[in-house]
Amino acid sequence: MSAAIDVQPRLPALPLEEWEPTKDTLHLWAQIVGKVRMASTTPRNHWWHVPLYVDVRGLTTRRMHSPRGVTFQIDFDFVEHRLVVKTNQGAVESFELRHGLSVAAFDETLHTALRRLEIDVAIRETPFHVQSTTPFPADVEHATYDRDAVERFWRILDWTDEVLEEFAGWYCGKTSPVHLFWHGFDLAVTRFGGGRAPALPDIDSVNREAYSHEVVSFGFWAGDPSVREATYYSYTAPEPSALRAQALRPDDARWVEYGGGSLAMLPYDVVRTARDPRAALLAFLESAYQAGAGLAGWDRAELESAWCPAPPELSDLLAG
Repeated sequence: MSAAIDVQPRLPALPLEEWEPTKDTLHLWAQIVGKVRMASTTPRNHWWHVPLYVDVRGLTTRRMHSPRGVTFQIDFDFVEHRLVVKTNQGAVESFELRHGLSVAAFDETLHTALRRLEIDVAIRETPFHVQSTTPFPADVEHATYDRDAVERFWRILDWTDEVLEEFAGWYCGKTSPVHLFWHGFDLAVTRFGGGRAPALPDIDSVNREAYSHEVVSFGFWAGDPSVREATYYSYTAPEPSALRAQALRPDDARWVEYGGGSLAMLPYDVVRTARDPRAALLAFLESAYQAGAGLAGWDRAELESAWCPAPPELSDLLAG
């Protein structure tokens, strides 16, 4: 008789309340690394020079430039649980990501590692767009690190990144990379309709550049103080009227009011427990895109790819 094989599901559970202190600490660490990236890369439209990227071991800045001509990158290695700094000259510095490592200690240890590599990067040492306002060098409160939770989070990002890349391939209009924005700690991809967005007089400079053109954006985030579960989302900006009246798929997807606008949301647990998680997520992404782009009057025939189109079976999923 053959032995039973314990096959673990690919998508793990990640209840926010079980790892929120770890998530908050990791988010602030990511902001420090992200600010190093922002200071060490050439500016791009829509702030595309600032995010982090999913890779085969965790998150990475990709290549950055130092004033003395050395290129370098910083990696969150969630396999070995280390922060790794590498240069194009073969030098490597790293330190352990561990429970008890405060934001202040992470900040100091990273800058020390950079100085050892003769890389001096000045950043604004304050959190951005999060509840904590404590400067990084003074933050000894956030110091929680649950290895298992971080590994599960990364596995979800790894899987989601793959699905978002597939979805991005169906579109031949302007499309962002799939990237992790460290201000909201969300993995996102954005489709552009081609037109400029109307100028908003009271918008700040960050959002003015982020939303300078018509977009439908999609992503995943692990939850926050107002959304208490991991969630997939989509929004259209500028938001066309009657957006919330449009159908979403699968049936558990819904429109909610968020930040003064309409957000399409699909709980991660719905995707995780679906018979076909990939199909469930793709159906959500496509239904949200069709809702926003259709009402916004985008030329979909021109923007959607004939070379790598959405699969025919998606029509059945969208029909419910």
